[in-house]
Amino acid sequence: MNTLLQVDFDYSGPFGSEMASMLKELAESINHEPGMIWKIWTESGSEKLGGGIYLFEDEKSAGAYLTMHSARLSKMGIENIRGRIFAVNSALSAINNGPIG
Repeated sequence: MNTLLQVDFDYSGPFGSEMASMLKELAESINHEPGMIWKIWTESGSEKLGGGIYLFEDEKSAGAYLTMHSARLSKMGIENIRGRIFAVNSALSAINNGPIG
């Protein structure tokens, strides 16, 4: 069953195009993570937050990624990492054009 992972963390920037340029290689590497279908990158300069919304093939893949990614972020000096895993209700999401495949 498709599984959604929501991650956010304290992040003081950079944001926007500067962030995109700085993290391009990381973004490309995420495409090769087991079970990952897609990611939407999220940022809030006003709230000083970074993060993302991910769709994985299953809960096991989402959980493994969260564990690995949290460790990676910690090594980068990022604190207050919050991750939540949700099952996707495909029938209702389809009604609202959810990009779940």
